[in-house]
Amino acid sequence: MVRLKKFTENFKMFDSQVFSLSRTKLRIISTITFAALIFIIYTDSIASEISHQSRTFSDKQIVDELAAHERTELGRLRSSIGLLQIRSMQEETGDQREVEVLDDEKDLPVPPLNVTEEERIAWLRENLSKFDIFKSNNITRLFHGRVLEFFNHDCEAHFFMTWISPARSFGHREFLTMDSLFKSHPRGCLMILSKSMDSARGYMILKPLLDRGFKVVAVTPDLPFLLKNTPAKAWFKGIRRAEKDPGEIPLAQNLSNLLRLAVLYKYGGVYMDTDFIVLKPLTGLKNSIGAQSMDMESKKWNRLNNAFLAFDMNHPLLFKFMQEFAYTFDGNKWGHNGPYLVSRVVGRVRRRPGYNFTVLPSKAFYPVDWLRISGLFQAPKNQASSKWVKAKLLQLNGETYGVHLWNRQTNRLAIEEGSVMESLISNHCVICQQIYTSKTKVSKRC
Repeated sequence: MVRLKKFTENFKMFDSQVFSLSRTKLRIISTITFAALIFIIYTDSIASEISHQSRTFSDKQIVDELAAHERTELGRLRSSIGLLQIRSMQEETGDQREVEVLDDEKDLPVPPLNVTEEERIAWLRENLSKFDIFKSNNITRLFHGRVLEFFNHDCEAHFFMTWISPARSFGHREFLTMDSLFKSHPRGCLMILSKSMDSARGYMILKPLLDRGFKVVAVTPDLPFLLKNTPAKAWFKGIRRAEKDPGEIPLAQNLSNLLRLAVLYKYGGVYMDTDFIVLKPLTGLKNSIGAQSMDMESKKWNRLNNAFLAFDMNHPLLFKFMQEFAYTFDGNKWGHNGPYLVSRVVGRVRRRPGYNFTVLPSKAFYPVDWLRISGLFQAPKNQASSKWVKAKLLQLNGETYGVHLWNRQTNRLAIEEGSVMESLISNHCVICQQIYTSKTKVSKRC
């Protein structure tokens, strides 16, 4: 039986090799050496990208801008090499003074609680410069070309994810989502919309998949471009100018809610949150959204969720979603601009002509609600619970496309040996099957 403890140990080793700060002279040398390797690898990667882009678009401006991007990134890498040396020496000598960190390492500011609307707007005005997603530059202006070029490959399906947090917080759970996605779609193409992941650190996170030939890339999004000619353009303009109340909910959460709608409306494809485990191919799902919960008697849905969306470009339901987002935005209510939003809109338009979409039953993507999800992580304690595990696995493998893992409830749970999750991961991933096996007890947090 495949086990996951070694999987954790290898990832921890990978994390420490790439990102840990050292406390000995030997570690200083290792850190400098590894940083230099990143420098060389990423230089080659960017040079290759420039060459490929120039052949595809033959547009001197694009080539020049990519070259400028190369100089910027190489400058940041040189800075990071120096920074790693400084930090290593500081820790060795006990000097704990703060050192400047790279842009993609800075946590996004969180709105203050229990303040007035005016005070939150003032807070946003003071912190606007810290939200890279609001910025337009030479790299964001390359967004559309990069999307077209990436999906110009032989892709059996186009997948999108978003990541607005720092790259260092993209961990095991998020990697598992990608891993299981490629297990079911080896010829699929995955694009992660993220400024922080569109970096040297992000490249190293994705490298295990790239090395196996999977098509995955992180691209800095251009929100003004994506929202052009949509109902959300005015809302975004107001937020970008700090003229609207962002609310108490972290703004990144609501920007992600909007970004997924905009990118599907512009290009079409499949969007998934980064806390799924994919169990079977999704290519047969068109213009679909999943029910989060259903009435057991009537079999009718009572709430939808936006963690999975599969739609054609320019679909009218996506337009309605963005319209609802802009007209009813409330940053103080959790879920108001996400799951509750899609539920409100579908409830209004489901019987109107001109909307061609399917509401999938809850077993498709939300077979276990957030109150009971922890049960999938627990080992059976007796014969009855062992039977339950077998029955649950049979059910999931037969009726479910993917399991939403409700990251807020489960991100600190250990995956216990013999649990439903252990079996799902062992059977629905690429990396852990081919590399990480062990006969020891599972202690992985995924």
